[in-house]
Amino acid sequence: MYDVDLAAVGALLGNPSRAAMLDALMTGRALTATELARTADVSAATASEHLAKLREGGLVEVVSQGRHRYHRLASPEVGAALESLSHIAPAKPVTTLRQSSRARSLAEARTCYDHLAGRSGVALHDGLVERGWLVPEPGGYGLSDLGVEGLLGWGVDVMAARSARRRFARPCLDWTERREHLAGALAAALAVALIEGPEPWFVRRSDVHRGLRPTELGRRRLADLGWQPMERTA
Repeated sequence: MYDVDLAAVGALLGNPSRAAMLDALMTGRALTATELARTADVSAATASEHLAKLREGGLVEVVSQGRHRYHRLASPEVGAALESLSHIAPAKPVTTLRQSSRARSLAEARTCYDHLAGRSGVALHDGLVERGWLVPEPGGYGLSDLGVEGLLGWGVDVMAARSARRRFARPCLDWTERREHLAGALAAALAVALIEGPEPWFVRRSDVHRGLRPTELGRRRLADLGWQPMERTA
């Protein structure tokens, strides 16, 4: 571990405002500096300083679209690293109803950068394995013929996932469920289809909030895979 500078990354993550910005970018979406400033509750000038440090540190990159500049995580590896840190980071104290609702929504369904996580993501992973659509192989999963047919029926771009320059499909430990959800190129294609497709299973709760809300179609499809929604507390 002495050949890498972990302290440099730790310093970037150690600032609460920068951590809040990175958490917002874990939605998998590109956001403007103004949106990230609002999320971190800092001024535009302060947000620009934080974003410059995150870019220099290789955690964030800028995408230009016309006259607009958007920020996003630099790579899926950054997203995976941030998600892994969630396993050892202490939980934030919940003192308000809004914080409790947010924590519950994240535990139920959320994006883990570019794939689905939470109770819903775990149910999806388990259901695909039990149906025989996902086939265990060294280093992760492959797809059976039945899996290809089934996912194409859900609108998943399987061919694009196969051609992506990253691992096709692998398990990823879910930090709220302590069980595995699906990660990799296939999981990213699956998330696009189930969130942005013509028949979505989920809708985003906010552009800067990772929480997802299952649609009626999503609830039915997830129930077929063995999902049970979280019980509401009094």
